Amino acid sequence: MIKHRGFPSRMPSSDFHFTIRRANPKGVTPIVRRERYADRRPPDRKADLFFMAALWRQFGTEPFARGNLDAGRLSWLFGREVKPWDDPFDPAAYDAMMVIDEAAARAAFPDAFDPDFWA
Repeated sequence: MIKHRGFPSRMPSSDFHFTIRRANPKGVTPIVRRERYADRRPPDRKADLFFMAALWRQFGTEPFARGNLDAGRLSWLFGREVKPWDDPFDPAAYDAMMVIDEAAARAAFPDAFDPDFWA
């Protein structure tokens, strides 16, 4: 499992995790597309924004391996702002490649692309 050095492990001042520490010995948690309904709690929406900003800062438009990125957090963006890169895509593999759909991500999370976001 690839560990993305420098990627934030969680959202600042919260318990919303962005990475996992070690591979799951019981098997890889698959990435699935989760629906983001309009009535989601503000902290959940804020976690999505911070995660998208972290993905953009770390990878930009380059393809990236899932590695130690949290499957649950990725699932909130998967299929919209984060797209599969591999064909065929294995949602239950740590080495599965993905890429940010910049147009979709900028439309959904414009603040994540602000250069001063992490300042």
